[in-house]
Amino acid sequence: MGDPTKIVYRSMWERKFMKFCDSSSSVTRWASEEVVIPYINPLDKKIHKYFVDFLIEVKTKKGINTWLVEIKPKKQCQEPKKKKRVTKGYITEVKTWITNNAKWEAAKRVSDTKGWKFKILTEDDIFKKS
Repeated sequence: MGDPTKIVYRSMWERKFMKFCDSSSSVTRWASEEVVIPYINPLDKKIHKYFVDFLIEVKTKKGINTWLVEIKPKKQCQEPKKKKRVTKGYITEVKTWITNNAKWEAAKRVSDTKGWKFKILTEDDIFKKS
């Protein structure tokens, strides 16, 4: 769905997910970075645009479910542990965590209002051994 000339992936994990979508008989349609959600970043209090990685439609016994899917490293999905020394790396981790949470809360609100579902997939999901 969407514009097939604008398929975007920013990691091999996202590419692997695209291949999954193409090969899964339950995925009826998908698009990459077609859904744009405004959110307020708590760090600068400004409105930004969140381009959700994927919008997918999945066929189930009860009908079609629509999902917004974000692909992220597991490390970015957990609040950074406080460190004895505040380094630039730690500050970057905290800022990433705060920004990601603002994006994800906005995506959950949009999903809830549209009757969709929102899911964050990490390497544990993408490379899960069956």
